[in-house]
Amino acid sequence: MGNVRAGGHYGGVSGGLQALQPPWRLCLCPTQAARLVELPYPSDDDDDEGLQLGDVHLSVAEQHPEEWHPVPPKPGAFSHCVRYLAFLWNLLFLLLGLLALGVGVWGLLAKGSLQEERLALLGSDPMLLFVLVGLGAGAVSLAGCLGALRSSACLLRFFVGAVLAFVGLEVLGGLLLLAARRRLRDALRAALLLCLLRYQQEPDLRLLVDEVQRALSCCGLRSYRDWESNPYFNCSAPGVQACSVPSSCCLQPLQNGSVANEQCARGVLSLGDMEAAGVVHLGGCVVQLGAWLRGQAGGIASGAAVLVLLEAAGLLMALKVLADITPGGVQG
Repeated sequence: MGNVRAGGHYGGVSGGLQALQPPWRLCLCPTQAARLVELPYPSDDDDDEGLQLGDVHLSVAEQHPEEWHPVPPKPGAFSHCVRYLAFLWNLLFLLLGLLALGVGVWGLLAKGSLQEERLALLGSDPMLLFVLVGLGAGAVSLAGCLGALRSSACLLRFFVGAVLAFVGLEVLGGLLLLAARRRLRDALRAALLLCLLRYQQEPDLRLLVDEVQRALSCCGLRSYRDWESNPYFNCSAPGVQACSVPSSCCLQPLQNGSVANEQCARGVLSLGDMEAAGVVHLGGCVVQLGAWLRGQAGGIASGAAVLVLLEAAGLLMALKVLADITPGGVQG
């Protein structure tokens, strides 16, 4: 009876299982069906785990769409050419910047402008301009060189920003010069007066003044008598240069056409204008320099335009390289 009950019970269970099982399980024997009943069915947690494992096969864009960026295409021959041109362009200006820096440092060391007793006059030293220009051009060009060579987006962005700043300053300076021509004339007169007062102390200023006076056939600021304000050329000064002017003011600065005559203007300030007119140029350099600048306005404008075009060419090449190495271009 127990076996019958067990068999009947087993038959009822197996019949119920056959009714509840999917069609593919109906072909199994009762023992296999009983074992399948004991197998756990997948739960919701298992489904989540399966989805997480399946996510491994998803693309990066489907997993993190906010962090996904398109892969930039491989640069072509034109892009490589632009990169090499950008490197050579920046290398040229790097060498020019280093040359200007070297000239400036050499001038400061040769004159002793870096000594403690002369540091107060360093701000008015023209060689300081070479140092500053050389440092600025060298640093920006070095960033452009390394950025193009190493495909560094950070260095290229710095280069682009620096060039844009330089162009903006140049345009602003040009507009200020046009708007404040009278003040520019006053500043030029003050600079020439400073050169006149420090003629003996600064060799580079002396060279500049002599070249201007020879080229423009002028002497002093407004007239040759402006040299009386120089403590060495003043008539009350002790020494052989008293009541004199530089030899670059002379009508005939060369003796026998080949040898420089440093004493050609000796004692000119003690003469009258009629007598001095036969020895030196009487007119000042401010008027002559203003007339020369007006005559060279076309050349100055052309030079400024060429400089801006060179900067624009370097800027465009840097932007092209930056667009090639970053997925989003300049903003990537």
